[in-house]
Amino acid sequence: MRVISPQLESHFAGGLTTLATCWKITRSDGTELGFTDHDEKITYDSVDYDSIAGFTPTTVESKSNMSVDNLDVDGQTYPSKITESDMLAGLYDYAEIEIFALNYEDLSQGKLIIKRGRLGEVTINGQLFQAEVRGLTQHLSQTIGEVFSPSCRAILGDGRCKVALASFTISATVTEVTSNQNFKASTLNQAAGYFTGGEVEWTGGNNDGRKMEVKEFAETTVGLSLPMGKSIQVGDTFDIIAGCDKTRETCHSKFNNIINFRGEPDVPGTDKLLTTAGTLDKTDRNG
Repeated sequence: MRVISPQLESHFAGGLTTLATCWKITRSDGTELGFTDHDEKITYDSVDYDSIAGFTPTTVESKSNMSVDNLDVDGQTYPSKITESDMLAGLYDYAEIEIFALNYEDLSQGKLIIKRGRLGEVTINGQLFQAEVRGLTQHLSQTIGEVFSPSCRAILGDGRCKVALASFTISATVTEVTSNQNFKASTLNQAAGYFTGGEVEWTGGNNDGRKMEVKEFAETTVGLSLPMGKSIQVGDTFDIIAGCDKTRETCHSKFNNIINFRGEPDVPGTDKLLTTAGTLDKTDRNG
Protein backbone atom coordinates (compact mmCIF):
# COMPACT_ATOMS: atom_id res chain seq x y z
CA MET A 1 0.00 0.00 0.00
CA ARG A 2 1.41 3.37 -1.01
CA VAL A 3 1.16 6.28 1.42
CA ILE A 4 -0.04 9.56 -0.04
CA SER A 5 -1.17 12.82 1.56
CA PRO A 6 -4.86 13.83 1.25
CA GLN A 7 -3.79 16.97 -0.60
CA LEU A 8 -1.80 15.07 -3.23
CA GLU A 9 -4.57 12.48 -3.53
CA SER A 10 -7.03 15.29 -4.21
CA HIS A 11 -4.67 16.69 -6.84
CA PHE A 12 -4.52 13.30 -8.58
CA ALA A 13 -8.31 13.18 -8.62
CA GLY A 14 -8.59 16.61 -10.22
CA GLY A 15 -9.15 17.21 -13.90
CA LEU A 16 -5.84 19.07 -14.32
CA THR A 17 -2.59 17.92 -12.73
CA THR A 18 0.87 19.47 -12.54
CA LEU A 19 2.93 16.36 -11.84
CA ALA A 20 6.61 15.63 -12.29
CA THR A 21 8.51 12.37 -11.87
CA CYS A 22 11.77 12.45 -9.94
CA TRP A 23 14.60 9.95 -9.53
CA LYS A 24 16.95 10.06 -6.54
CA ILE A 25 20.14 8.01 -6.71
CA THR A 26 22.20 7.45 -3.55
CA ARG A 27 25.66 6.19 -4.50
CA SER A 28 27.86 3.88 -2.47
CA ASP A 29 29.88 6.87 -1.22
CA GLY A 30 26.75 8.57 0.12
CA THR A 31 26.43 11.14 -2.67
CA GLU A 32 22.79 11.92 -3.56
CA LEU A 33 21.90 12.78 -7.16
CA GLY A 34 18.50 13.95 -8.38
CA PHE A 35 16.89 14.04 -11.82
CA THR A 36 13.42 14.96 -13.05
CA ASP A 37 11.40 14.90 -16.26
CA HIS A 38 10.15 18.42 -15.48
CA ASP A 39 11.48 21.22 -17.69
CA GLU A 40 12.94 23.07 -14.69
CA LYS A 41 15.03 22.11 -11.68
CA ILE A 42 13.07 21.03 -8.60
CA THR A 43 14.46 21.22 -5.06
CA TYR A 44 12.75 18.82 -2.69
CA ASP A 45 13.92 17.71 0.77
CA SER A 46 17.22 19.59 0.23
CA VAL A 47 18.03 17.60 -2.92
CA ASP A 48 18.25 19.32 -6.32
CA TYR A 49 16.50 17.38 -9.07
CA ASP A 50 18.01 18.57 -12.34
CA SER A 51 16.12 18.56 -15.60
CA ILE A 52 18.50 17.03 -18.15
CA ALA A 53 17.89 15.79 -21.66
CA GLY A 54 18.50 12.17 -22.49
CA PHE A 55 17.53 10.70 -19.11
CA THR A 56 14.68 8.39 -20.01
CA PRO A 57 13.19 5.53 -17.94
CA THR A 58 11.17 2.69 -19.38
CA THR A 59 7.70 1.91 -18.06
CA VAL A 60 7.73 0.54 -14.53
CA GLU A 61 6.48 -3.06 -14.52
CA SER A 62 5.28 -4.73 -11.33
CA LYS A 63 3.68 -8.17 -11.06
CA SER A 64 1.64 -9.85 -8.37
CA ASN A 65 3.69 -13.08 -8.44
CA MET A 66 6.63 -11.51 -6.54
CA SER A 67 8.92 -11.62 -9.58
CA VAL A 68 11.64 -8.97 -9.78
CA ASP A 69 10.34 -5.61 -11.02
CA ASN A 70 11.58 -4.62 -14.46
CA LEU A 71 12.86 -1.09 -15.20
CA ASP A 72 15.72 0.31 -17.28
CA VAL A 73 17.03 3.86 -17.39
CA ASP A 74 18.70 5.19 -20.53
CA GLY A 75 20.75 8.36 -20.32
CA GLN A 76 23.90 10.22 -21.19
CA THR A 77 26.84 11.17 -19.03
CA TYR A 78 26.56 14.60 -17.44
CA PRO A 79 29.80 16.38 -16.36
CA SER A 80 28.58 17.68 -12.99
CA LYS A 81 26.41 14.65 -12.17
CA ILE A 82 27.08 11.35 -13.92
CA THR A 83 30.56 10.73 -15.33
CA GLU A 84 31.98 7.71 -17.09
CA SER A 85 34.96 7.61 -14.72
CA ASP A 86 32.68 7.36 -11.66
CA MET A 87 30.73 4.52 -13.31
CA LEU A 88 33.91 2.61 -14.14
CA ALA A 89 35.15 3.20 -10.60
CA GLY A 90 32.11 1.36 -9.24
CA LEU A 91 30.54 4.30 -7.41
CA TYR A 92 27.15 3.39 -8.87
CA ASP A 93 27.35 -0.33 -8.07
CA TYR A 94 24.23 -1.29 -6.07
CA ALA A 95 23.31 2.39 -5.64
CA GLU A 96 19.91 2.97 -4.08
CA ILE A 97 17.27 4.49 -6.33
CA GLU A 98 13.91 6.01 -5.48
CA ILE A 99 11.35 7.05 -8.09
CA PHE A 100 8.46 9.25 -7.05
CA ALA A 101 5.90 11.72 -8.35
CA LEU A 102 5.02 15.10 -6.90
CA ASN A 103 3.10 18.28 -7.67
CA TYR A 104 5.75 20.74 -8.82
CA GLU A 105 3.34 23.64 -8.22
CA ASP A 106 2.92 22.72 -4.53
CA LEU A 107 5.75 20.64 -3.09
CA SER A 108 4.17 20.77 0.37
CA GLN A 109 1.68 18.11 -0.79
CA GLY A 110 4.43 15.52 -0.49
CA LYS A 111 5.29 12.72 -2.86
CA LEU A 112 3.97 9.41 -4.12
CA ILE A 113 6.70 6.77 -4.17
CA ILE A 114 6.45 4.74 -7.36
CA LYS A 115 9.41 2.41 -6.99
CA ARG A 116 12.39 1.71 -4.76
CA GLY A 117 15.31 -0.52 -5.56
CA ARG A 118 18.98 -0.67 -6.47
CA LEU A 119 20.94 -0.26 -9.65
CA GLY A 120 22.00 -3.50 -11.26
CA GLU A 121 23.95 -3.93 -14.47
CA VAL A 122 25.18 -0.70 -16.07
CA THR A 123 26.25 -0.68 -19.74
CA ILE A 124 28.30 2.20 -21.14
CA ASN A 125 28.54 3.00 -24.84
CA GLY A 126 30.46 6.20 -25.49
CA GLN A 127 28.60 8.99 -23.69
CA LEU A 128 25.44 6.91 -23.36
CA PHE A 129 24.58 4.47 -20.61
CA GLN A 130 21.82 2.03 -19.76
CA ALA A 131 21.19 1.12 -16.13
CA GLU A 132 19.05 -1.74 -14.86
CA VAL A 133 16.90 -0.94 -11.81
CA ARG A 134 16.15 -3.95 -9.63
CA GLY A 135 13.17 -3.84 -7.31
CA LEU A 136 13.22 -4.81 -3.64
CA THR A 137 11.97 -8.32 -4.51
CA GLN A 138 15.43 -8.96 -5.99
CA HIS A 139 16.59 -9.78 -2.46
CA LEU A 140 14.03 -12.60 -2.25
CA SER A 141 15.65 -14.40 -5.21
CA GLN A 142 19.05 -14.59 -3.55
CA THR A 143 20.32 -17.75 -1.91
CA ILE A 144 19.90 -17.70 1.87
CA GLY A 145 22.43 -19.74 3.78
CA GLU A 146 25.20 -21.76 2.20
CA VAL A 147 25.53 -24.75 -0.09
CA PHE A 148 28.31 -27.29 -0.42
CA SER A 149 31.07 -26.26 -2.83
CA PRO A 150 34.51 -27.61 -3.70
CA SER A 151 36.03 -24.13 -3.39
CA CYS A 152 36.24 -21.94 -0.32
CA ARG A 153 33.22 -19.68 0.35
CA ALA A 154 35.06 -17.26 2.63
CA ILE A 155 36.56 -14.00 1.42
CA LEU A 156 40.28 -13.65 1.94
CA GLY A 157 40.85 -11.82 5.22
CA ASP A 158 37.25 -11.83 6.48
CA GLY A 159 36.04 -13.10 9.85
CA ARG A 160 35.79 -16.70 8.66
CA CYS A 161 39.04 -16.81 6.70
CA LYS A 162 41.02 -15.03 9.46
CA VAL A 163 44.10 -14.48 7.28
CA ALA A 164 45.97 -11.32 8.34
CA LEU A 165 45.92 -9.30 5.11
CA ALA A 166 48.79 -7.09 6.29
CA SER A 167 51.14 -10.06 5.83
CA PHE A 168 50.04 -10.45 2.20
CA THR A 169 49.79 -6.78 1.21
CA ILE A 170 52.58 -5.03 -0.67
CA SER A 171 52.94 -1.28 -1.17
CA ALA A 172 54.37 -0.34 -4.56
CA THR A 173 54.71 2.45 -7.11
CA VAL A 174 53.85 2.41 -10.80
CA THR A 175 57.02 2.48 -12.92
CA GLU A 176 55.54 1.97 -16.38
CA VAL A 177 52.05 2.40 -17.81
CA THR A 178 50.66 0.45 -20.77
CA SER A 179 47.02 1.46 -20.37
CA ASN A 180 44.44 2.23 -17.70
CA GLN A 181 44.20 -1.52 -17.20
CA ASN A 182 47.83 -2.66 -17.37
CA PHE A 183 50.92 -1.28 -15.68
CA LYS A 184 54.25 -2.32 -14.16
CA ALA A 185 55.78 -1.93 -10.72
CA SER A 186 59.46 -2.90 -10.71
CA THR A 187 59.48 -3.81 -7.00
CA LEU A 188 56.88 -6.55 -7.46
CA ASN A 189 59.17 -9.55 -7.87
CA GLN A 190 56.75 -12.22 -6.67
CA ALA A 191 56.10 -15.36 -8.72
CA ALA A 192 53.71 -15.22 -11.67
CA GLY A 193 50.11 -15.48 -10.51
CA TYR A 194 50.86 -14.43 -6.93
CA PHE A 195 48.51 -11.43 -7.10
CA THR A 196 46.06 -12.93 -9.63
CA GLY A 197 42.59 -12.73 -8.12
CA GLY A 198 43.75 -10.18 -5.57
CA GLU A 199 42.98 -6.50 -5.31
CA VAL A 200 44.67 -3.16 -5.93
CA GLU A 201 43.81 -0.17 -3.74
CA TRP A 202 45.22 3.13 -4.94
CA THR A 203 46.89 5.29 -2.29
CA GLY A 204 47.96 8.10 -4.59
CA GLY A 205 47.32 9.56 -8.04
CA ASN A 206 44.13 10.19 -9.97
CA ASN A 207 42.46 7.03 -8.63
CA ASP A 208 43.33 7.60 -4.97
CA GLY A 209 41.01 5.59 -2.68
CA ARG A 210 39.59 3.41 -5.44
CA LYS A 211 39.91 -0.36 -5.74
CA MET A 212 40.00 -2.87 -8.56
CA GLU A 213 40.39 -6.65 -8.82
CA VAL A 214 43.56 -8.08 -10.36
CA LYS A 215 42.93 -10.22 -13.43
CA GLU A 216 46.51 -11.42 -13.92
CA PHE A 217 50.02 -10.83 -12.65
CA ALA A 218 53.39 -11.85 -14.15
CA GLU A 219 56.90 -10.38 -14.23
CA THR A 220 56.10 -7.11 -12.40
CA THR A 221 53.09 -6.51 -14.70
CA VAL A 222 49.64 -6.05 -13.18
CA GLY A 223 46.54 -6.53 -15.33
CA LEU A 224 43.29 -5.27 -13.83
CA SER A 225 39.86 -6.80 -14.40
CA LEU A 226 38.54 -3.47 -15.72
CA PRO A 227 40.20 -0.18 -16.69
CA MET A 228 40.43 2.39 -13.94
CA GLY A 229 38.07 5.33 -14.29
CA LYS A 230 40.91 7.86 -14.37
CA SER A 231 44.34 7.69 -15.96
CA ILE A 232 47.15 5.75 -14.27
CA GLN A 233 50.47 7.58 -14.26
CA VAL A 234 54.06 6.74 -13.42
CA GLY A 235 54.62 7.48 -9.74
CA ASP A 236 51.10 6.53 -8.62
CA THR A 237 51.22 4.53 -5.39
CA PHE A 238 49.06 1.55 -4.47
CA ASP A 239 48.64 -1.41 -2.14
CA ILE A 240 48.20 -4.81 -3.75
CA ILE A 241 46.83 -7.87 -1.95
CA ALA A 242 47.77 -11.44 -2.83
CA GLY A 243 45.17 -13.41 -4.75
CA CYS A 244 43.36 -16.52 -3.58
CA ASP A 245 41.87 -19.02 -6.06
CA LYS A 246 39.76 -20.61 -3.27
CA THR A 247 41.34 -24.06 -3.59
CA ARG A 248 42.44 -26.25 -0.69
CA GLU A 249 45.97 -26.45 -2.04
CA THR A 250 46.37 -22.66 -2.14
CA CYS A 251 44.89 -22.28 1.33
CA HIS A 252 47.46 -24.75 2.67
CA SER A 253 50.61 -23.88 0.75
CA LYS A 254 50.23 -20.14 0.16
CA PHE A 255 48.39 -18.90 3.25
CA ASN A 256 49.02 -21.74 5.76
CA ASN A 257 45.36 -21.46 6.72
CA ILE A 258 43.89 -24.87 5.99
CA ILE A 259 42.19 -24.96 9.40
CA ASN A 260 39.86 -22.19 8.22
CA PHE A 261 39.21 -23.57 4.74
CA ARG A 262 35.48 -23.26 3.96
CA GLY A 263 35.06 -25.67 1.05
CA GLU A 264 34.21 -29.35 0.61
CA PRO A 265 36.37 -30.62 -2.29
CA ASP A 266 35.85 -34.27 -1.30
CA VAL A 267 32.06 -34.20 -1.49
CA PRO A 268 30.95 -36.12 -4.64
CA GLY A 269 29.63 -33.81 -7.33
CA THR A 270 26.95 -34.23 -9.98
CA ASP A 271 29.28 -36.10 -12.36
CA LYS A 272 30.07 -38.67 -9.68
CA LEU A 273 26.40 -39.15 -8.84
CA LEU A 274 25.48 -39.60 -12.51
CA THR A 275 28.32 -42.08 -13.00
CA THR A 276 27.22 -44.07 -9.95
CA ALA A 277 23.59 -44.04 -11.08
CA GLY A 278 24.62 -45.28 -14.53
CA THR A 279 26.65 -48.11 -13.04
CA LEU A 280 23.75 -49.22 -10.81
CA ASP A 281 21.34 -49.09 -13.74
CA LYS A 282 23.68 -51.24 -15.84
CA THR A 283 24.00 -53.74 -12.98
CA ASP A 284 20.22 -53.99 -12.68
CA ARG A 285 19.83 -54.69 -16.41
CA ASN A 286 22.43 -57.45 -16.29
CA GLY A 287 20.71 -59.08 -13.37
